Amino acid sequence: MQRTRLNTLVEITGDRLELLFSNPWRRISLSLISILLGFFMGSALVTTAGQAAIWDMPVAALVFTFTELISRFVYGRRNRSQDNLKPKRRSLYLDILNLFKVGLIYSLFLEAFKLGS
Repeated sequence: MQRTRLNTLVEITGDRLELLFSNPWRRISLSLISILLGFFMGSALVTTAGQAAIWDMPVAALVFTFTELISRFVYGRRNRSQDNLKPKRRSLYLDILNLFKVGLIYSLFLEAFKLGS
């Protein structure tokens, strides 16, 4: 990839965000926000798609595809470093995306229990 100004800016911004959230308390708070945002999105999807009955199946297919792709991407990668001595820490972006998915799935299960199905 070429070293353009935009590419350099995106890379530097990502590195600074990683450095900012390397503090454990900040990482935990960002993780909690991600779970809660996923929970909110799950509730919003269920109530919005439930109003118009024709959107139930397409939304279910999209959510299923989204969660399976996230799971494949997060858990399909190798967690070990090259020297196999210590486990490699996952990227902040993968953790946040995975926790968003967990909140989304939890919300869908809770809505199903509320409906009694």
